Amino acid sequence: MPFRREPSAVGRQAFAAVADRLREPFILDAGCGNGASTLALARAFPTRTVLGIDKSLPRLSHGWRDQCEHDAPTNCILLYCELVDFWQLAAAARLRCDRQYLLYPNPWPKAAHVLRRWHAHPVLPALLALGGALELRTNWAVYAAEFAQALRVVGVSARIERFVPDVPLTPFERKYHDSGHALTRVRAVA
Repeated sequence: MPFRREPSAVGRQAFAAVADRLREPFILDAGCGNGASTLALARAFPTRTVLGIDKSLPRLSHGWRDQCEHDAPTNCILLYCELVDFWQLAAAARLRCDRQYLLYPNPWPKAAHVLRRWHAHPVLPALLALGGALELRTNWAVYAAEFAQALRVVGVSARIERFVPDVPLTPFERKYHDSGHALTRVRAVA
C-alpha cells in the first residue's frame, strides 16, 4: 500500500529552497543534528553538494553558526526539514543521491515504536528511490541487523560490519567509540 501522507507546507517550502542545488547527484546526511557530520562530508567530497537535514532547529542553529565561524566549504547545505517530507518530495522530483548517510539514527528502542524506525517506516521506498550508496552507522547492533534485513526484503543487498572510525563523523560516534561501544555499519547500494 503506498504511503499517502502529504508533505507539510513547511517541508515543501524547505525543499523548494534547495531543490535547484540538487539537480546533480548529491550526498545526503539524514538527521545531521548539529551538522558536524555534514561539514566533514562536504570536506571529504568537495565536488558534490552535501545536504544535511534535521528537524531540530536548536541543533541546526549550532551548525549554521559553525558554518560561519569555521570557513565551511561552499558545497555544504544545512536544512531544517522533516526527513519524511524531504524523502517524499525528492523522490517525487526524481532527484538522485550519490550517497546517503544515516548516522546514529532513530532507533526508537521500544517495541511499540518499531514503525518509526526508518527501515520499518512507510517512507522507506522514497528513501530507496533516491538511490546511491547507503551507509547506516550505529552502536545498536540489533538496529543495524533490522535495517539490513529490511533492505534484503525489498531486494537490496546489504553488508553489516563492525568498524572503528578513522575520524568520527558525529559527536555520537566519538562518544560511543571513546566509551568502548562496538560500532556497526550497514552498507548497501539502492
